[in-house]
Amino acid sequence: MTPEAILAEPARVLTQAQREHYFEYGYVCVESLIPRDTLDKLNAVTQRFVDLSRQETQSGRVFDLAPGHSAKKPIIRRFKEPDDIDPVYWDYAQGILADVAADLVGPAVVFHHSKLNFKWYDASDKVHWHQDAQFYPHTNYNVLAIGTYLMDTDMSNGPLAMLPGSHNGPLYDQYDENGQWTGCLRDADAEVIDMSQVVYLPGPAGSITIHNCRTAHFSPSSQSPEPRPLLINAYTASDAKPYTPNPAKTSHSGTLLRGEPARWADHDPRPCLIPPDWSGGYSSIYAAQAGEDEEG
Repeated sequence: MTPEAILAEPARVLTQAQREHYFEYGYVCVESLIPRDTLDKLNAVTQRFVDLSRQETQSGRVFDLAPGHSAKKPIIRRFKEPDDIDPVYWDYAQGILADVAADLVGPAVVFHHSKLNFKWYDASDKVHWHQDAQFYPHTNYNVLAIGTYLMDTDMSNGPLAMLPGSHNGPLYDQYDENGQWTGCLRDADAEVIDMSQVVYLPGPAGSITIHNCRTAHFSPSSQSPEPRPLLINAYTASDAKPYTPNPAKTSHSGTLLRGEPARWADHDPRPCLIPPDWSGGYSSIYAAQAGEDEEG
């Protein structure tokens, strides 16, 4: 569906101004949307898994651990597939967020994946400039990610930052000069971004950020000793069909959450970079950007 057709559909959660902002700039932030009782449930289960990570010594199916992780001081970069590890996360993904997605991709919404990223007060927790489309290309770009701040997030603990309008610009090569997948823009491309145009998206706990898969974004390192958890759920329009294996596939990936299944795939004529073959597994964007493995 075109932006005009989507905007003609009745809004479920977002205001019309918020929807228009998303289509014009490639992102939107909605402060304090998620009720406190929902946040309390998400934070409780998140803390439970943080405590469970103390038993782990290396990254695995559930945890992507940072160097220096220990039982005494857990340093977690990511919970992988949270929708699979606890029903609280999956219930949340199916609820208000699916309605938010419908406001922006159209009435037929498919769940793609989820992840829970942390900042851990370390210079290496910076997430470099990147675009999501190259990780999981689809036949069109009605694909988005919704982040939920589980705690208050300001400039001290690494909020998401967006380059407005970049969703209508080029897709960047996220392989380095040697053909190695890095999951981020090459230095030469990142260095010419006009940082005066960049918009940071802080917000109190319960705020959500939404960005299109083509939007260039990053997050700076945290300056706070308290970990900053960001729960991310990605959704697609039903007529956006994947070209490549899902790098973060869960048992719920491909589930139709709203509307009717598409009978026709919609094809955007703009090309998309093809990532490595994820069918053998995927670690995380942190590992890719740190050059820790060849799979990303």
